[in-house]
Amino acid sequence: MKVAFIGLGAMGFPMAGHLANNGHTVKIFNRNPDKAAAWCSKYLGTSCPSPAAAAKESEVVFVCVG
Repeated sequence: MKVAFIGLGAMGFPMAGHLANNGHTVKIFNRNPDKAAAWCSKYLGTSCPSPAAAAKESEVVFVCVG
């Protein structure tokens, strides 16, 4: 499944990772690009420059923000 994940905080980072580890195609967005880069170095997925770019063509969009 193609999914987008917005927000890579204490909960979002591992949640998006579980999706990636279970075979989903994950596109992420985080307002802090360093956090997005750290996620991409640990998991297979694509960092996007905006929430809209992450959501484009995704079947499901997860939002995990405070």
